[in-house]
Amino acid sequence: MAANIMTGDGRPSPAPVATFEEATYRKVAWRLIPFLLICYVVAYLDRVNVGFAKLQMLSDLKFSETVYGLGSGIFFIGYFIFEIPSNVILHRVGARVWIARIMISWGVLSACMMFVSSEWSFYIIRFLLGAAEAGFFPGIILYLTYWYPAQRRSRMVAMFMTAVAISGVIGGPLSGWILKDFGGLNGWAGWQWMFLIEGIPSIVIGIIVLFYLDDRIQHAKWLSSEEKSLLERNIAADNAHKVEESVMTVLTKGRVWMMALIYFSFVMGLYGISFWLPTIIKQTGVSNPLTIGLLSAIPWTCAVIAMVLIARRSDRTGERRFHIAIPAILGAVGLLLSVLWRNDVTLAMAALSLATMGIMTSIPLFWSMPTAMLAGTGAAAGIALVNSLGNLAGFVSPYAVGWLKDATSTTNSGMYLLAASLVVGAILTLMVPAKLVSDPNRIA
Repeated sequence: MAANIMTGDGRPSPAPVATFEEATYRKVAWRLIPFLLICYVVAYLDRVNVGFAKLQMLSDLKFSETVYGLGSGIFFIGYFIFEIPSNVILHRVGARVWIARIMISWGVLSACMMFVSSEWSFYIIRFLLGAAEAGFFPGIILYLTYWYPAQRRSRMVAMFMTAVAISGVIGGPLSGWILKDFGGLNGWAGWQWMFLIEGIPSIVIGIIVLFYLDDRIQHAKWLSSEEKSLLERNIAADNAHKVEESVMTVLTKGRVWMMALIYFSFVMGLYGISFWLPTIIKQTGVSNPLTIGLLSAIPWTCAVIAMVLIARRSDRTGERRFHIAIPAILGAVGLLLSVLWRNDVTLAMAALSLATMGIMTSIPLFWSMPTAMLAGTGAAAGIALVNSLGNLAGFVSPYAVGWLKDATSTTNSGMYLLAASLVVGAILTLMVPAKLVSDPNRIA
């Protein structure tokens, strides 16, 4: 093996070892990341397709903007309640079974959104959908810590989270097409067909998870014994400086709650874009659902490129805080410009692209901070706490923007609120001590 080639004085040859290590991590990346990315694409599509359904649901069901915002956001109440126990269960029973359970149950419930007929049925199914999906995202973040040390993890998380942007690229045109062309088929509205069609992939992929994922490195039959040893040594070295802590100890640590507050600030911006992007585009004067869907793909496409490039630079330099804070501030600037340029489609799309790039770049890089501090069962609980508290912004953000839109007849004040939240998150990020989150073992 390349890893065993020796120099003349008996020491391992660094170049072949490095080559073997890079080849091993490429192998792991190609095995895991594309599949996990597909899982998250369908997850996120099921979470936010209500933003496109809104274009027809509100008039069909006589919902107000406030009802829509509350129903969109109540997903995150169920998500919050079940997040920590779900992630602890995943850590104990393994990712394969638990991720499959999550995906199948949320696919069924997402399809059931086609039966919404009243405010309460809207609220109940959205709540159950959040409860079903609880644990998926933090579970994947935790799962990646089983395979990748800190100096490689930001790029992998960013690659995984490009699924959010890719779901926007795919989901926008797909949802717009279904709304436009399926309305009236079999007596169902376009938004009913959209929920049914977009719920089925989650069920199918959830079944595939049972046969495809491996819980840990030692379970991977597609790795050689030398490759497994290399990966396990690197994970052990990465965790050497971390202290294994109990769930209750982690849940009472001030730094963990600080992470949750930062994440809350960024998620406010994320779901402002995710749920309201179609509405904002419509306000520029575009009325055709398919055109809105196609235009909505532009900001998400830009975000994919920015996420990968900046995450790569962060891993190369080992610096985390400024790579998180600066994009967040640029995201806030983009939201403000989208208000100023709301009457010009081209300028508004440029502003929304900047906003989406900034927001989507900050969020995956954010996860380099809590995962640098936590290990073991404590990491499962801590990551889940940060994610569940942070995702309460998914309730607050659409509800607040919806309420402000009903009160002012415009989304402008909502965009100001989201921009302010991103700036707060950037400031708090810079207050985190650099030594806690910067990686001294950066990849050159």
